[in-house]
Amino acid sequence: MSQPIPSEFDIVFAGGGATACVVAGRLAAYDPSLRILILEAGQHTLNKPIHVQPYQYPLNQAPTSTTVTFHMGSPSPRLNGRAPIVPSGRCVGGGSCVNFMAYTRAPASDYDDWGVDGWESENLIPLMKKLETYEVHSDRPSHGYDGPIKVSSGGCKLGVADEFIQVGTTYHKRQYADDTNDLETCNTYSPWRKYIDGTTGRRSDAAHHYVYNQAHNPNLQVWDGKRVRRIIFEDKRAVGVEFASDPVSCPDADQSLSIARASKLVVISAGAFGSPTILERSGIGAEAILKRCGIEQLVNLPGVGENYQDHNLTFVPYLAADEAVTMDALWRGDSILQESLAEWNSSGKSLIAQNGFDSKIKWRPDDEELKAMDPAFQSRWKEFFQDRPDKAVAILYVFAGYAQPLSRPLLSILPPRNYMTACHCTLYPVSIGSVHVNVTEDGKERMDFTTGFLDDPSDILPLNFGYKKTRELLRRMPSYRGEVAAGHPDFPEGSAAACREASGPVDLNAPDIVYTAEDDEAIDRFHRDIVQTTWHSLGTCAMKPEADQGVVDARLNVYGVSNLKVADLSISPLNVGTNTYSTALLIGERAAMIIAEELGITCI
Repeated sequence: MSQPIPSEFDIVFAGGGATACVVAGRLAAYDPSLRILILEAGQHTLNKPIHVQPYQYPLNQAPTSTTVTFHMGSPSPRLNGRAPIVPSGRCVGGGSCVNFMAYTRAPASDYDDWGVDGWESENLIPLMKKLETYEVHSDRPSHGYDGPIKVSSGGCKLGVADEFIQVGTTYHKRQYADDTNDLETCNTYSPWRKYIDGTTGRRSDAAHHYVYNQAHNPNLQVWDGKRVRRIIFEDKRAVGVEFASDPVSCPDADQSLSIARASKLVVISAGAFGSPTILERSGIGAEAILKRCGIEQLVNLPGVGENYQDHNLTFVPYLAADEAVTMDALWRGDSILQESLAEWNSSGKSLIAQNGFDSKIKWRPDDEELKAMDPAFQSRWKEFFQDRPDKAVAILYVFAGYAQPLSRPLLSILPPRNYMTACHCTLYPVSIGSVHVNVTEDGKERMDFTTGFLDDPSDILPLNFGYKKTRELLRRMPSYRGEVAAGHPDFPEGSAAACREASGPVDLNAPDIVYTAEDDEAIDRFHRDIVQTTWHSLGTCAMKPEADQGVVDARLNVYGVSNLKVADLSISPLNVGTNTYSTALLIGERAAMIIAEELGITCI
């Protein structure tokens, strides 16, 4: 006789991304008798090659992918009328199962800047250490050595990364450090570590290391293909969630609504897009937003869906030497793929356990570079960066292979050969966007999403300078063979900056390219055409005072109701200077501690 499907739990999670997996997994380990349900719109990721084999991560971004959701932003005049696309994870484990596996940590001061009681860096650093096993160096005081998430150098080393560091420490006159993730070191070239298990060569994600490893506990349940529509309240107490089969994950399933009840707590953990829209569909948000959708207001909370933030990223392609080791042949499915898979299966090594980028600099301009930058950046520099030496303006790095941008894909027209990609990602852009529910003229729900990218005039300036600086770095690297002109600014005819194939690098001491005002206009136009998300969406359910457009308090409680928390990157009140997986994990660990305390459970 089959067991009846339970509909009542102690805790229900609306969303099953990285942070939800951390919180649910920790609570289940602390008290295995807790009945916990995770509802995730996407599908399971358990042992699927696209999720566990690191080299496969770009497949999650393919236009036909169902492991991410592609959110279309509103067209913006700042982006030359373009409507930007921002993907977010859509599977059990969320972003942790589809991201680029780049291990960075924000400066400790970023968390102090939040100004939220209990979230100061001195309280968070022990949790940063608790969640990781840092396999790169031993006995580093800011790192952890016994946590579920493995950090390593990956399955093999890429020579292109060494070239980038060599040029950076000579031509660019910066120091070298073997670890710039000690929560303070900045403006230094370093290797780039990865969320890859150094022994098995597998991706180190939240689903496998917090949830799937507790399959023996029947009280921890994950229902995939289930999209949460709204929170169910009795008076203003959250008592459950309403959900249906997701039409993408389960196209043939019945779309009727079901309810899962929660006796102790409901946790919304659907990310920067899902969490605010679940709140709004539940009647929590700004009056005007709810009214236009015909939703009865339960709580007036105008901060819901506001404060959307991200990092700005550009990918710029270059030609690489035939002898360079890049990811290109692997992704094309050349003969090296089978050899690499065989090695990975036996030892966890090879390019299979690689993401293609092995070095970086968390860059701050020196005095000379500041003078060379557009003077309009000076006020932003003085206001925010000048007296905060641990905060980088951007991460500059090189990718060993062709990295496909979201807004100008060239892969179908590029000949099969080796490529490198220069990348610059700004960490503290000023511009802010928003995410809200809306309805179309025929009454169907749609998302009203504004990225805000480049709305503030200071945001494009470090991108423009970053293009010039990374081009100088790459054209001095031994593997350089010229530019892929179609992926660069459209410089005027006869420009000294014109892009072309080359037989080799320029001399280390060669003069920099001199750009005219027309060239600068081409670079500015180029960035408005191609700047994209860094897949680091956050901030839309900000942990701030309610009077300051906050949505949750310091203990993650949604203002105006009880029994309801939000735990994911949407709570971040300010941006963080890092690839945000580290912050998602950290929020999960802190949320688990808060909930355990409130339930009277001892944290192990």
